[in-house]
Amino acid sequence: MNKKPRNYDWDGFTINLYLDDEQDLIAYLVELPNVSAHGNTADESLEELYLAWEMVKEDYQEDGEKIPIATSRKDHSGCFNVCIDKRVHRALAIEAAQARISLNALVSTKLARK
Repeated sequence: MNKKPRNYDWDGFTINLYLDDEQDLIAYLVELPNVSAHGNTADESLEELYLAWEMVKEDYQEDGEKIPIATSRKDHSGCFNVCIDKRVHRALAIEAAQARISLNALVSTKLARK
């Protein structure tokens, strides 16, 4: 008998599901890896993970703490700082100057290419 897949609300968190060395299917929230569960099937693992996530949220509420917000649901400024080797910095600055663009524009373009 085919069961209709359940629509879980993961609050924007990313789910990872994999087979471990003991052939159990492990499911966890990528951004909160301590929230995990296992089962014999993907459906069972996801059901257990959903129950675990609901319990974790209840614990946060009972303790008067804020429930974590998934990275996908946070506002991002578009700015971050990164430290790089001086030689890399110099090479990028030269490349940007030769292209007659800002270092920021050059690095943004390179990052956007992945």
